[in-house]
Amino acid sequence: MAGAVPSEILSAAEKVFGDRLPAAIRFAELLVTDGVVRGLIGPREAPRIWERHLLNCAVVADLIPTGASVVDVGSGAGLPGMVLAVARPDLSVTLVEPLARRTAFLSEAVTALGLERTTVVRARAEECVGKLPLADVVTARAVAPLDRLAGWCLPLTAIGGHLLAMKGASAAAEIAEHAESLTRLGAGTASVRTCGEAVLAEPTTVVDVVREREGERPRKSSGARERNAADSGKSGDARRRRETAGPRETGEARRRQAADPREAGDSRRREAASAREAGDARRRDTAGPRETGDARPQEGARPRKSGGRRGR
Repeated sequence: MAGAVPSEILSAAEKVFGDRLPAAIRFAELLVTDGVVRGLIGPREAPRIWERHLLNCAVVADLIPTGASVVDVGSGAGLPGMVLAVARPDLSVTLVEPLARRTAFLSEAVTALGLERTTVVRARAEECVGKLPLADVVTARAVAPLDRLAGWCLPLTAIGGHLLAMKGASAAAEIAEHAESLTRLGAGTASVRTCGEAVLAEPTTVVDVVREREGERPRKSSGARERNAADSGKSGDARRRRETAGPRETGEARRRQAADPREAGDSRRREAASAREAGDARRRDTAGPRETGDARPQEGARPRKSGGRRGR
């Protein structure tokens, strides 16, 4: 059966999910079938969906108080948000995901599993600030470096609430590297927590950041910055085209204006040539009578007799 729990980890799955295990199996089935077909889960991940994904996420529930509100940022295929909703029906879970094909899958899974306290929101985290109620806990898995992640998640977290960021071996190094940014964003304490040590061969590592106060406004995501930069570039190109088009058009106008005197000069030269031709024609006309007058005396002259005939 697709999504069935491997026998070697069945005991761990029963401890983690308890009576919610049938719902977890149904979600695993959706992931290894529709999730793979839709590109939400890689084909190589299907055989290890329980060990690397479902159990890995479910143990984070140990850090969440009973009845808490949870916002899962960048839910993707529902990791960890959907898994937490399956394991802990007492939680009110909001899955925040910007991509349509993923939110479609999540909405179908919520309906199929009957998760009445789980909702799906298609948006980026920064677009949800001021629109979603502040959550007791905000979760994220493999979304971004800690400073950027905190910039998106802490504004969605209630004062005194927790950002639980699932990280790997670099968790402590990230806290040290981004301590200044975390403080600026309103964070108080930040610590590394491990979950599932009693049931998992590799416990889950979580960075737990407490929001102490209001901080700086969240930065726009890199995608938003690229779109804004592209829009600015387009506007700049349009301005440059308008600005550079003016001189070119002016230059063309000047060239046309310069061409007009030349054309006028050519016209005047043509007119002068026509006048010269007209003068030549008049001179030819006046030459005709002179030639005619020259011809008349010749016509009226009598032929002279040769001297030899006069002598005879």
